[in-house]
Amino acid sequence: MSARPPRTESQVRTDLAAAYRMAAVNRWDDTIYTHLSASVPGERGHYLINRFGLGFDEVTASNLVKVNVAGQVVDGSAAHVNPSGFAIHGAVHAARPDVECVIHLHTPWGVALSMLPDGLQPTSQWAMRLHQRLDRHPYEGLALGADEQQRLVAALGSLDGLLLENHGPLVVGRTVAEAWMLMHMLERAAQAQLRAMAATGGRVMQAAPELAALTYRQWVGDGREWDGDAEWPALLRRVERMHPGFKD
Repeated sequence: MSARPPRTESQVRTDLAAAYRMAAVNRWDDTIYTHLSASVPGERGHYLINRFGLGFDEVTASNLVKVNVAGQVVDGSAAHVNPSGFAIHGAVHAARPDVECVIHLHTPWGVALSMLPDGLQPTSQWAMRLHQRLDRHPYEGLALGADEQQRLVAALGSLDGLLLENHGPLVVGRTVAEAWMLMHMLERAAQAQLRAMAATGGRVMQAAPELAALTYRQWVGDGREWDGDAEWPALLRRVERMHPGFKD
């Protein structure tokens, strides 16, 4: 398998700003809260995150802030960031240097799914992409200390994401595009499952475990193509039409 060309900071900034704008379009934002973060290529321990106080529709490539794993600003901008909000992201980035992007949002359907004892079930094709790739982390209140960070990253392990119970979804990706597509599929799967449960009093058809596992293997294939590789150019064109200026 041929190696992928190294990413540049400019590429990551553009992709991350686009992801913020698309989250706003999808109404995944929560006023000025929640975050999408991405590692800076060639700068181990440095990450990009939104300036605290901006709406997702105001994020641009240039106003993303560079921070360290503790959420401290390191780009000399003196910009205000949300260090408590970065506590989750910093812990995940430190534990998973293989991922570029961490997305934790309070999406409407994802938050509702996080309240269900059984979480995501293999009830749709979207859900089967995440079959056995999504774990859970129990709610422990607003504070996220070092002990809870260790429990959270232990639950994540090498998986694609977590349901933070009574809180919302978290996904990771080797690129911003991959993380975005995983969040897209998780939100779609949650919406489909919850609507079906509401219509049937909780009784929904589920794929057998072996069929769900087969569908997952078919989806990821031989690993040469990642989620987002095919979709991202079209998504960038869409956000360019709807929100020009995110590249600034």
